[in-house]
Amino acid sequence: MAEFLSLKDAVKKYLKSGDMAAFEGFTHLIPHAAAHEVIRHGIDELTIVRMTPDLIYDQLIGMGLVKKMIFSYAGNPGVGLLRRVRDSIENGWPRSIEIEEHSHAALANAYEAGAAGLPCAVFRGYLGTELQRVNPNIRSVICPFTGEELAAVPSIRPDVAFIHALKADRKGNVLIEGIVGVQKEAVLAATYSIVTVEEVVDELDTHMNACILPHWTVSAICKVPGGAHPSYAQGYYGRDNKTYIDWDPIAADREKFQAWMEEHVLKQGPDVFAGRIKGLEVTS
Repeated sequence: MAEFLSLKDAVKKYLKSGDMAAFEGFTHLIPHAAAHEVIRHGIDELTIVRMTPDLIYDQLIGMGLVKKMIFSYAGNPGVGLLRRVRDSIENGWPRSIEIEEHSHAALANAYEAGAAGLPCAVFRGYLGTELQRVNPNIRSVICPFTGEELAAVPSIRPDVAFIHALKADRKGNVLIEGIVGVQKEAVLAATYSIVTVEEVVDELDTHMNACILPHWTVSAICKVPGGAHPSYAQGYYGRDNKTYIDWDPIAADREKFQAWMEEHVLKQGPDVFAGRIKGLEVTS
C-alpha cells in the first residue's frame, strides 16, 4: 500500500547499502531527483540496473556509490561518453566497478521475468553476436517442445525501483503516459518502489489505455515537481538538451565533476528541480 512521504524520508526508509536499485525511465521521466537524493544520503555498495544509463549513473558511479552496473547501452544522449563510468572502468577512479552488459531486449525481458516472479527470461536473441563471450549470464536453453535453441538471462528483481511519473491520486494510484519504457515492469519486479510525481490529484481522470500502477504495487509516493529534469515529463516540461551538452566537459575532469556535484547536488534538495524547469517548453 502506497504511503506519501518526502523523497528524503522514502530513500532513508527503503534503500540501504548493498541493495540492487533500478532507476528507470527511457528518455522520458528519468528519475533524476531520486538519484540525487540517494547521492545525498551516501548509500553505497549498490548494484544499479538501468536500460540506457546516462547522467544519473555517471553521477552515482563518480561519487563512488556503485559496485556493479547491469545495463544495456551507456552514454550521454546526443553527446557521447559517460566519462565518470569510463574512468571507473579504465582507471578505478574513484573505485573499480563490475559491469554486466546486455541488449535492450534482454534487459526488458529480464525485468518482465522478474515482474512475473520467474528465475530467468527466455527469448530469441543474441544470435550472431559476441556479447555472450564477455557476459557469463547470457546462456542458452533448448525448448522442450520445438528443440529450438533460445537465449536465457537471469531475471531482474531489484530491492528498490525508482521511477518518475506524471500524477498520483490521493489513494496512491500512479499514472504514467508517453514513452513508458520498463517503468511498470521495474516496479512490479522490485521488493519496494519509490515513485516521484509531478503532482497529486483527487482523480487521475485519464483515458482507458493509460498505464496505471495500482496503489498496492507502490511503496512510497513523493511529490517532486520537476523530478525528471533534465529529462522531460510529458505535458509538464520539455527536455533540457543544454544540460546534457554542458555535462560532458564537467564530467571529463575529476575536480570539475566533484565541484559540480558539491554545488548542485550535495548542497541542494529535491525542491531545486522545480526551479530549474521554469522557462522550459511544455510538452503536449
